[in-house]
Amino acid sequence: MRKGLAARPVRSILRAIADAAERWRDGDFPPRVRALERVCARTGYSMPAAEYALDRLFGALTAVELEATVERELGTLDVLDGFAVRGNGPRERALPAGRVCVISSRTTVGVALFPAIFALLAKCDVVVKDREDALIAAFFATLKEELEEFAGTALAAQWEGAVRERDLAEFDVVVAFGDDETIASIASTLTPRTRLIPFGTRASIGYVAREALATPRQAEETAGGAARDLVLYETEGCLSLHALFVEVGGTVTPDAFAEVLARAVERANVEFPVAERSPQTVASVAAARDLSAFRAAQGRGGTHSDTTATFLVDATATLDEPPSFLPRAIGVRAVSRPADVVAYCTAHRLPVEAVAVAGARDDITAMAVATGASRIARFGELQSPVAAGRHGGRPRIAEFVRWIDDER
Repeated sequence: MRKGLAARPVRSILRAIADAAERWRDGDFPPRVRALERVCARTGYSMPAAEYALDRLFGALTAVELEATVERELGTLDVLDGFAVRGNGPRERALPAGRVCVISSRTTVGVALFPAIFALLAKCDVVVKDREDALIAAFFATLKEELEEFAGTALAAQWEGAVRERDLAEFDVVVAFGDDETIASIASTLTPRTRLIPFGTRASIGYVAREALATPRQAEETAGGAARDLVLYETEGCLSLHALFVEVGGTVTPDAFAEVLARAVERANVEFPVAERSPQTVASVAAARDLSAFRAAQGRGGTHSDTTATFLVDATATLDEPPSFLPRAIGVRAVSRPADVVAYCTAHRLPVEAVAVAGARDDITAMAVATGASRIARFGELQSPVAAGRHGGRPRIAEFVRWIDDER
């Protein structure tokens, strides 16, 4: 007799997930209120930034989005209930991949939730290494209120270290978020039978085409979106804006656009106040500002910041320099064509997650593909991924399913 989620029709599992997410979209939902406070305490983010993160996280988990993602990758929801649907060739049956462990990253709020949800939709047993804010555990508690079978299949816990204090050999699939060193450490402990789904360090970039700089109004609209992409979550996550390229030839020049962007960042700082910063971080941003000001004094572009270095828009940055990866700091680099961006990412070995674009041209799309980006977005929407999106270029649910021959 099948037990747990295996005994449930996948549509009832999907509905329970969507209903739980809908409850979490309510800003007054008590578990969310408590989790919000813990998220702010853990990350140092302002309350508006943490609210924005939770709105985007749970807003993506709708029944329509979840079903569309499964259908795109597997053909139909029915395959998850054991029906063989793979084309006209040999019949195959889809089964859960097994036990899944998801190891959260330190930065991005709720990053473990999407893989955990899709693993549960595939009827896998899931254990999440939660962060100190216990966000995933709190959401799993709501899942269990929606469907009792989640009680034994959706677990979240905290433990020290990525791998040393928990035996990963018992899992069939390990999803790991973290820097490259962390991913390599986890991989070294796994046996060949365990599937590793790694999400290492990546960055997102922006490209402003000359067509989007035909008027000051266009420039302001683009700058407003870019400012939001920059300041949210202190530029920490892989979907933050880390490098910005502005095409020459528009009515608004790259240097002028940097000024417009700086004003937009000042407004965004009001909407999303600066998070707590360590003395080392404060000193690093101030040093970058001072270096930029020194170069600007030599006629190399402009520097836009404030006396406390809460942000930096550096129009003295060149294509020879990698991104700074400092909070709320961005280099505005002038380019002649999208191919310059491909060369930049190649030279600096920059793994690109997403590209924000202002201006639609085939060569810009080709640039995004050439950088290896898994997503193209409008400015202002980098930090709003959809459930159906391929994070890190990987499928959402296909890797949590295994196929066997069906000889019935």
